[in-house]
Amino acid sequence: MAKNRNKKKRSGVAPMDTAGPTLTDIPQAMDTSESVATTAARFPASGDPIKSGKKGVPMKRSKNSRKMKAVAKAISQSEKSVEKISRSGSKEMRVQSAKTLYD
Repeated sequence: MAKNRNKKKRSGVAPMDTAGPTLTDIPQAMDTSESVATTAARFPASGDPIKSGKKGVPMKRSKNSRKMKAVAKAISQSEKSVEKISRSGSKEMRVQSAKTLYD
C-alpha cells in the first residue's frame, strides 16, 4: 500500500504520437567537432585516471573555517604590530636627529 501512495493517476493524458518521422529517420550531418574529452586527456601515459579533488575523511567545515580564520587574524595582527613597532622606532630616530640638529 505504501508503494502506490506516491504514484499519480494519469487520467486524461493523451498517448504519444508515433506516426510522424522521428529524428533518426531524417538524414543528419555528421558532427565533426571535438568537444568530447579524449581518452588521452582522461588517462595519461601511466594509464591511471586523473583524480580530481581530495578524497578521504571529510573535515568539519565550520570548525576548520573558524580555526583558519583565527590563524589568519593572528598572523595579520602580529604583522601589524611588527610594522607599528618599526614605524615608531624610525619616528623616534627622526625626532632625535631633528632635536640634535636644532640644539
